[in-house]
Amino acid sequence: MPRAVLDAADGSSYHFAMPGLFDGTPLERPVTCERCDRSLDACECPRDRGGAVLLPKSQPVRISREKRGKGKMVTVISGLDPVASNLDALLSQLKSACAAGGTIQNGKIEIQGDHRERAMKFFQKLGYPAKLAGG
Repeated sequence: MPRAVLDAADGSSYHFAMPGLFDGTPLERPVTCERCDRSLDACECPRDRGGAVLLPKSQPVRISREKRGKGKMVTVISGLDPVASNLDALLSQLKSACAAGGTIQNGKIEIQGDHRERAMKFFQKLGYPAKLAGG
């Protein structure tokens, strides 16, 4: 049975919170994802903290190069949503593609060495709008 939810402080407006279409009847259907049409429990679409679908094309990736101690170069990838993107899996794939070590720090992926061009091609192939940033 749907439950009534009070909107106004004076009790003048009600609406019903429905968990699914035709809830409690033989025609009941679960709430589905607007992108893949699966039930929300089975949906694997990337989502941000608010629960909205966040596709790779909506995450502008910026790839820069930084010089660290002892003159070592590090490729830094920023702009990825840490909730919607599986940073650990992306890091693993990128380390294999660049044949270099790397880590995740402060929501950014860091790869040892100057691999900006290779990282840009990697993210563009996955559907991310990637650009080189900095010098």
